[in-house]
Amino acid sequence: MSRKIATAVAVLALAGLSGYWQVAASQGKSQAELRKPFVGSWRLVSIEGGNNPTTRGSKPTGIIMYDAHGNMAAQIQPDRQRPTYTGTPSLEQMAERMRGYTAYFGTYTIDEQAGTVTHHRQGMLDAGAVDFVRKFELAPGGNRITLTPVGATGTPTHLTWERVR
Repeated sequence: MSRKIATAVAVLALAGLSGYWQVAASQGKSQAELRKPFVGSWRLVSIEGGNNPTTRGSKPTGIIMYDAHGNMAAQIQPDRQRPTYTGTPSLEQMAERMRGYTAYFGTYTIDEQAGTVTHHRQGMLDAGAVDFVRKFELAPGGNRITLTPVGATGTPTHLTWERVR
């Protein structure tokens, strides 16, 4: 490979990381330091607000996991009657089973100054946005965290999670 091509490849690779480095440099702390309060498994306590809470029922359950390497995964299951079936489900049955279910994984970065955590989704059940930006509030003691979507329209949704011990 020629030196020009190698340089171009390196520049493009670094450009993809520029957002990460800009956030880290502006905070003075490494992402590894910022991740420490997040690392672990968290159980969903409540979902408050939102535009259409009926798709999840009154008491959805869920788990979100963050690791020290910057990986994360989240799942939320609705608390509502969902159809059962035998054999191969129809498209309508599959759609109804998935309605209100959230499942995704990817990486995450934290912007301490903005008070946000961004979930960079790499695999997801839905076809929504790739990056989910959430305001975060850590409760004293670090055993609860509330995540609120940034930029959502309508009534804000507050998801409260409790650390699994």
